[in-house]
Amino acid sequence: MIGSDGRPRVTEAHSLDGDGARLFEGADHGGVALSFFLTDTPPGGGPRLHVHPYPEVFVVQQGTAAFRVGEATIEASEGQIVVAPPGQAHTFTNAGHRPLRMVTLHPSDRVVTDWLTE
Repeated sequence: MIGSDGRPRVTEAHSLDGDGARLFEGADHGGVALSFFLTDTPPGGGPRLHVHPYPEVFVVQQGTAAFRVGEATIEASEGQIVVAPPGQAHTFTNAGHRPLRMVTLHPSDRVVTDWLTE
């Protein structure tokens, strides 16, 4: 966050109700052209199938995730990165037995999501 005096400020991502994720949207912090989620997904958990008009980048920090990106199924674990291209339907599931921790990057000042039915 940039203060009115142009100096950097410390800020926090906002907690989302009940899903173990925190959200930072750049538009709320001086118009930064990046948004991201800090996720902590329980085993078996994950979002519904969805799509964005920009790429979404998943950085796996802990655990194992099973991704569906278009028709492809991809498994990724700690230290690996998965990119869902713009306009490509995608989702993930925590495929492990411990919490899945990821940072998901959205190159936009707001998260723009179209939720799909499977």
